[in-house]
Amino acid sequence: MTANNSDLSWDESSGAADPFSAADQPGNSPPREAPPLTAWGVALCVSGTLIAAENAVVVTTILATPSLRAPVFLLLASLGLADLLAGVALIMHFLFLFCLEPSDWSELVTSGLLVTSLTASLCSLMGVALDRYLSLSHALTYGSGQSRRRAALLLLLVWLGACVMGAGPVMGWHCLDKPDSCSVARPLTRTYLSLLCGGFLVVVLVTLQLYAGICRVARRHAHAIATQRHFLPANQSYASKHGSGRGFSRLVVVLSVFVGCWMPFSLWGLLGDASSPPLYTYATLVPAAGSSLLNPLLYSLRNKDIRKVLLHACCPRRHHIQGAHVHHPVDV
Repeated sequence: MTANNSDLSWDESSGAADPFSAADQPGNSPPREAPPLTAWGVALCVSGTLIAAENAVVVTTILATPSLRAPVFLLLASLGLADLLAGVALIMHFLFLFCLEPSDWSELVTSGLLVTSLTASLCSLMGVALDRYLSLSHALTYGSGQSRRRAALLLLLVWLGACVMGAGPVMGWHCLDKPDSCSVARPLTRTYLSLLCGGFLVVVLVTLQLYAGICRVARRHAHAIATQRHFLPANQSYASKHGSGRGFSRLVVVLSVFVGCWMPFSLWGLLGDASSPPLYTYATLVPAAGSSLLNPLLYSLRNKDIRKVLLHACCPRRHHIQGAHVHHPVDV
């Protein structure tokens, strides 16, 4: 998925044109030649490798640990797999562009894989928020077999939807033969990208509503517990006496990164067109792809159980896993 810039070729000194692909000529044009390696290409390969390696560690850790089978870990494994595929898509894009001869089919495959991975990643983030909400509002039944089955069904629907969306370019929903219908992200058509970004915005808004519900439930539980223990009168706010500043600051960071990564591209995909400067597309698409690098740090590695497993794998003599069946869903 690249910025649409059919009239310009890449000039590394100016950085004003499409750094991914050269101009496409309609009809019987000669095959495109691979452009010379640029600093952007090196950054593309390095970032894709880091994303893939980081998320591969998370996915392997969860799948290789039998005790990590609660709904939250299924969602984190899905998130890690989606971000892993995003890293693989960036690496493939680098290889097809700078190491092999660029072609239409390689552009369609990498664009479809990137759409699939980003869609699954965003929907998995919504699933994590839903899990956090349910772990607070239904604490007694959280982690049961029924909850795991529901989480598995949710992930099945997420990946089916992501695969259907990602298959669009390969199945013919692209603008390679109709340049006038291109969106800001070639080879996606404007209709396709508008549908995709509209769905992204809906998921972002639903996720924000879930986090708002988490805050309300957490405050209600904290006040009820404090009142029962006679820490303060029933008409006094618990947060005013024992402010959970640390948890609130973490939530602010998570939501800021989430909105900052996904909102710009979602809005730009709806508002921009094929004549828009490609620099704007890169400025909004890079944060969306960069979320795949930040997600393991903000979600998986913040979970105490996953950290224990990783520490035990690195230093088995110093770190022993205890209470393997006790998980901390709200740490995510």
